[in-house]
Amino acid sequence: MATERIDRRSGLYDPDLESMSADRRRAYEVERLRAAVVHAYDHSPHFRRRLAAAGLTPTAITSVEDLVRLPVLKKSTLPDIQRQDLPFGGILGVPLSEVSRIYQSPGPIYDPEGRSPDYWRMARAFYAGGFRARDVIQVTFAYHLTPGGWICDAGLRALGCVVVPAGVGNTDAQVQLLRDLGVTGFVGTAAFLSTLLSKAEEMGWDIVKDLRLRVASVGGAMMAESTRRTMADRYRLLVRQTYAIGDLGLIGYECHEASGMHIADDLILQVVDPESGAEVPPGEPGEVVVTLFDPVYPLIRFGTGDLSSVISEPCRCGRTSARLTRIMGRVDEVTKIKGMFVHPRQVDEVAAVFPEIRRYQVVVRLKGHDDEMTLRVELEGGRASETVVAKLQEKAKELLKVRANIEVVPPGTIPEGAKKILDERRWN
Repeated sequence: MATERIDRRSGLYDPDLESMSADRRRAYEVERLRAAVVHAYDHSPHFRRRLAAAGLTPTAITSVEDLVRLPVLKKSTLPDIQRQDLPFGGILGVPLSEVSRIYQSPGPIYDPEGRSPDYWRMARAFYAGGFRARDVIQVTFAYHLTPGGWICDAGLRALGCVVVPAGVGNTDAQVQLLRDLGVTGFVGTAAFLSTLLSKAEEMGWDIVKDLRLRVASVGGAMMAESTRRTMADRYRLLVRQTYAIGDLGLIGYECHEASGMHIADDLILQVVDPESGAEVPPGEPGEVVVTLFDPVYPLIRFGTGDLSSVISEPCRCGRTSARLTRIMGRVDEVTKIKGMFVHPRQVDEVAAVFPEIRRYQVVVRLKGHDDEMTLRVELEGGRASETVVAKLQEKAKELLKVRANIEVVPPGTIPEGAKKILDERRWN
């Protein structure tokens, strides 16, 4: 199937913002930070309480360096904060009438979306990854309750793309969509992209000749470089990674150079020591902490729980922002599996349904290109019927939002005090 030749590797989406000089970038960040702090103080009760607890006033934070004086707001604490003052814990910085949608992420965490076009600021990431106006893009992140699909949808439409809101699952139908609709771009996890392409080949299709698919943006979990090479060499696919979460929207994105993820220009990103909150030098790993300039949901010094490090050297693409290396893991036990955050509290909720469970632990591994989650349990008596195992698997899928294998292990297998979620994934 022929496709027109499109330059997917050059140009900037917003040259004025993406190519700022170092001096202009610092001035821009300071100006936006001061405005964000004043707005949050005036309109967000939670932020006022945070400043008061730290013994600060808005005038105490007038530079990026001053942010270290404010303790990090940990993502893992959001469920408790919101529960005390539903739905947003007093963080919302505008009247509810200025919110267009409310999402629920695992925890649960409620995420508001403002009414501005491309609220999550994703268009530039897709452009950097090779997406262009008039591309037909199949989005395979969930559209139900969770924000993933909608975050991408808005950015793609702002870029001028045609969106196919495919959502998750339904592999056979999704493969048919790829060909019937002449889909040129894919958005979703790298694992599901691999699944779709393998299924298409099983159906006798030649990916390069029979499909128009040429570009992909993957997120939700880190992609192995071997997967990227396979996509490029075997399928002629340009695959780039995007780093975004429901609380913040876009954080970082790869350009055609694929040499780290450019930090989004309209926020302040710091990589900090998870214990002290102090910024670490470039190249050293730490927690990704973000300050948004968004008046709707003014998250200031927000700790994502993700571990990464910063590359400060210029990129050959012409963008002047610093870059993140890959996401190395999680600061705490809150873990992203198949693109969904799974909290230890959710694992507790599963176990609480079954009084015969003595100890339990979720183990995450890589199986091929995909995440595999196993719920290991020790039971009274050491054995379980097939009925109990089936019910446990069903409850785990309901509460964790991810399918889990169930492994009944002998008493004493899971050490006392073991992590609720053990992540054994390793990416090359």
